Amino acid sequence: MDHKSKLINKYKKKINLVKKHNKLYFTKDNPEITDAQYDELKKEIFDLEKKNNFLKDLNLSQIVGSPPSNKFEKIKHLKPMLSLSNAFDKNDMKDFLSKINNFLNNKNAELEFFAEPKIDGISATLVYEKGKLIRGLSRGDGTTGEDILANLKTINKIPKKLEGNNIPHLLEIRAEIYIGKKDFNNIKSDFANPRNAAGGSLRQKNSNETSKIPLAYFAYGFGAVDPMIFKTQSEFLEKINKWGFSINPLSKKVKSINEIEIQHSLVDSIRSSLDYDIDGLVYKVNDLRLQSRLGNTSNSPRWAIAYKFSAEKAVTKIKDIVIQVGRTGAITPVAKVEPITVGGVVVSNATLHNEDEIKRKDIRVGDTVQIQRAGDVIPQVVSVDTSRRFKTSKKYIFPKHCLCGSITQKEINKSTKKEDAVRRCVKGYDCDFTAREKLKHIVSKDSFNIDGLGKKVIDQFWELKLIKIPSDIFTINYNKIMKLEGWGELSINNLKQAIDKSKNIELDRFIFSIGIRHIGQENAKILASFFRSIEKFINLFNELKRKIILKNLIELDGIGETQIDSINIFFSNNTNVEIVKRLIEKLKIKDFIIKNKKGKFSNKIVMFTGGFEKMSRSEAKSLVENSGGKISGTVSKKLDILVIGNSKPTKRKIENAKKLNIKIIKEIEWYKILNI
Repeated sequence: MDHKSKLINKYKKKINLVKKHNKLYFTKDNPEITDAQYDELKKEIFDLEKKNNFLKDLNLSQIVGSPPSNKFEKIKHLKPMLSLSNAFDKNDMKDFLSKINNFLNNKNAELEFFAEPKIDGISATLVYEKGKLIRGLSRGDGTTGEDILANLKTINKIPKKLEGNNIPHLLEIRAEIYIGKKDFNNIKSDFANPRNAAGGSLRQKNSNETSKIPLAYFAYGFGAVDPMIFKTQSEFLEKINKWGFSINPLSKKVKSINEIEIQHSLVDSIRSSLDYDIDGLVYKVNDLRLQSRLGNTSNSPRWAIAYKFSAEKAVTKIKDIVIQVGRTGAITPVAKVEPITVGGVVVSNATLHNEDEIKRKDIRVGDTVQIQRAGDVIPQVVSVDTSRRFKTSKKYIFPKHCLCGSITQKEINKSTKKEDAVRRCVKGYDCDFTAREKLKHIVSKDSFNIDGLGKKVIDQFWELKLIKIPSDIFTINYNKIMKLEGWGELSINNLKQAIDKSKNIELDRFIFSIGIRHIGQENAKILASFFRSIEKFINLFNELKRKIILKNLIELDGIGETQIDSINIFFSNNTNVEIVKRLIEKLKIKDFIIKNKKGKFSNKIVMFTGGFEKMSRSEAKSLVENSGGKISGTVSKKLDILVIGNSKPTKRKIENAKKLNIKIIKEIEWYKILNI
């Protein structure tokens, strides 16, 4: 092959790569490479054309277009966009209602809820100042979104200027962007499904391209509002509708669980006739004052829930059963099935959950099975059609060894004394499969949040032995990466910047990132508020100091025996300790700063005993924490205040507090402090 032919071949390969990634990005809304890598690929094509004019004559680069602009600017939301908890049946909803009533200490009054269809679209935020649209953001990670204002402005019915009375000076509107089914039918040859079409359109770098897509929206909520003029969710929607916003006509006030079920069934029955996809209803406490009292957990509001419709089902055949190893060593069986469309998504894998689930349903390779997307998200096997099973079929024998060769085990639950359903590899970082998944967890958005270092890149770098343990991320050989296909100078610089930026990390994110079993984001924040600094946290490395620390941790509300045992097991492993040590050496870990330091309970440790008349213990604890204080579960010298409820306080706690000269206040004094 002569030089010219080689150039043409190289050029065509790069063009085909762009086509592939265009499809993944714009059609499937599921990119495999970063924006920076895509930009670099296109730059390489243009550079080849510049140096070799004959390549332009092939008329292939028209699919590339002009060089794209820089990535969308990232901007912080005025208030975080939290995710919703899910309910899948009537019992889940009863549990939701019960938790709300318990939190509010609401024994008699029937609460009013507002039900709204959950649109299967793309969330966005619209910010108005003095009635003028000044900012439009994608949801992003909930805290920070991308500036997509230009694209949002192409949606005709989104008001650019609000008209009407009593419009707040600052108004942050939450909206769900979607494409109607009828409109999607006209463009479906270019897109996988309506949601992906909406997502891909909003992430177009050229708003002229977005304007060609018939996007629509429904406004459903708010973030920051100043001044606050709304008293209920229903009033909020009524008013913004008058100001020009589109709201869903199927929204309705409901009260009892029976009314909730009736509304749920009604909307589910007409679901297929709607011009937009919905996967459930969102139920919100209608009274905004009560919403404020209920507040949020670290991930979701206590006052709202998404009640999902029954999952769509389909019948297919199991081709194989394979094993996957998670970051905690959990061994998860996965069914490889003949590809089938369920709820508009092509499914080729379905989770089998665990060994016990396979035994209970007697799932075998070759079986004809019914699968569903649980919550329209995770495909799972519902049932087996044994009448279509071959006589030569054999029971599936669950492997007792991990993919790494190590023996697996089932743990005994201390409280129930029962064997855990999940089989686990216990080698931790010494298991390559677990270690790789731990790396994916560390670079994820809730941990170090390293742009450009996603799951597929981790897999690639792992296979090439560029990264094996977390600290390797910060000493990576960029010269070796430069030689890989798809990695140019620009994409490498962007990766380097993202990694350098991630070296400055908050203590709670660091604790969550290292992957201690049973330590989620909320637990990590509790631990960070206890240790305050990395210098105190590393005392866990020492066995003697760790024993003392673990005794003190039991006092923390939200940290139980399960978490304490996990912490002890994790730091008793020398490999874990060494890996965490090496990681810390590469980082600047910020001290944990408790918010609302100037609150009524700033730097105070508070404990409650007995029941309260006007509020639940949960709400009382939440008030303390939101005002800068900490909650204790035991009486000790560190305790500042013991609050005694009128109903059945523990005498022993009161006596111990008196002995230690701890300030004791009664329920009536507590309400005075809170101005209730």
